[in-house]
Amino acid sequence: MASTPGAAEVLVASNRGPVSYAVGDDGTVTAKRGGGGLVSALSSVDDKLWVCAALGDGDREAVRRGITEPGVRMLDIDPEVHASAYNGIANSVLWFVHHMLYQTPLEPSFGPEFRRQWAAYEEYNRAFAQALADGAAPGATVVVQDYHLALVPGMLRALRPDLRIGHFSHTPWAPVDYFRMLPDDIAEQLLRGMLGADRLGFLTRRWADAFTECCARIVGGPGDTEIGVHGLGADAEFLRERAHREDVEERLAALREQVGAGRKVVVRVDRTELSKNIVRGLRAFELLLETRPEWRERVVHLAFAYPSRQDLEVYQEYTAEVSWVAASINSRFGTEDWTPVVLHVKDDFARSLAAYRLADVALVNPIRDGMNLVAKEVPIVSDGGGCVLVLSREAGAYEELGEDALGVNPYDLIGTAEALGAALDMPEKERVARGERLAAAGSSLPPAQWFLAQLKALHKP
Repeated sequence: MASTPGAAEVLVASNRGPVSYAVGDDGTVTAKRGGGGLVSALSSVDDKLWVCAALGDGDREAVRRGITEPGVRMLDIDPEVHASAYNGIANSVLWFVHHMLYQTPLEPSFGPEFRRQWAAYEEYNRAFAQALADGAAPGATVVVQDYHLALVPGMLRALRPDLRIGHFSHTPWAPVDYFRMLPDDIAEQLLRGMLGADRLGFLTRRWADAFTECCARIVGGPGDTEIGVHGLGADAEFLRERAHREDVEERLAALREQVGAGRKVVVRVDRTELSKNIVRGLRAFELLLETRPEWRERVVHLAFAYPSRQDLEVYQEYTAEVSWVAASINSRFGTEDWTPVVLHVKDDFARSLAAYRLADVALVNPIRDGMNLVAKEVPIVSDGGGCVLVLSREAGAYEELGEDALGVNPYDLIGTAEALGAALDMPEKERVARGERLAAAGSSLPPAQWFLAQLKALHKP
């Protein structure tokens, strides 16, 4: 299919785009620009198009009125189709498979409802493939983002064989035996959909190798598709500048008052995503207070757990459990002038940066994580560079940071509590040296370079 006039040379596809819209009480539609590495990376690319989904009523109204940002095409996909594709398949099946979250005695059960939702996932991916085919100039480069759009490369290849197509996975990739929980035809369809790309990108060699093994066992190998690794880093320049603005200074003062003078601070900043392992992290901190009583009243755990996917019941229950465990620790150990766990559940980026600056120890203990940028951001922002990182070996970031972090098994409460104690005990000279190396490693491939490296790789001879 031929491209439309004015077609773009570089295209990105993702579920969420660089802009969102809201409708005011007076009917006025206003735009809010998003942040993030992909947004900044594309700012340096000419002749580009970002294809994304309309995610709410404001977005859909903007599409209906023809209000569009330059270089953005927002797809008004039927809300029921989007809900089934996004919540039913992407977030409740593919996310659970790749993060190995299923309680297998009870789930998954792939019956008629799953097949109905899978048809919606196909329709959703097909809409993106068609929009990309229509918007791409001859021989253009297309980079598709993440598990929401795993079928797009194959669909787009059938429509526009002239294009250079890449796909990047921001999640882990499941080991082949876990991946094969999916119905056989679905597992094969997912792999063949992704293998429609010229090049597939993953955050670590571990995830890339897991994908390759799935291909070898299920479809006979990756064929002509190139497999690459690009370990997304933090934007150190932006973070350091942003972390010293007035709103961050205000929140830093408020946090210092909550913590109290002279106390050490253990920080975690996460969404209440099941894979982030917040409850076990809290339990490990509780065990530290139990087994190392000398730290009582001398350390505070700043735990930021920002609600995520609250339209799914299992996430609502998990968010409630996080709050309950934090309250139980405070009830057990707290005193009149010491609150062991200071829990914040309202998303506030400036407050997160203030916590980064305050951190003596960062706790990042996911069950499984594609990368985890918090592990890279805290050492960059921490005042004095002396933050010790306690890091799950199941985080993708462990591949780059493990040598200077204190690695933990995310299921082992005793081991995590001991690592927290070791971090708090660590001499200043060692803390600073580790922190400097962590900051350097964590910022080695900032977002703009990460994206441009993928574009370059797609055009290698």
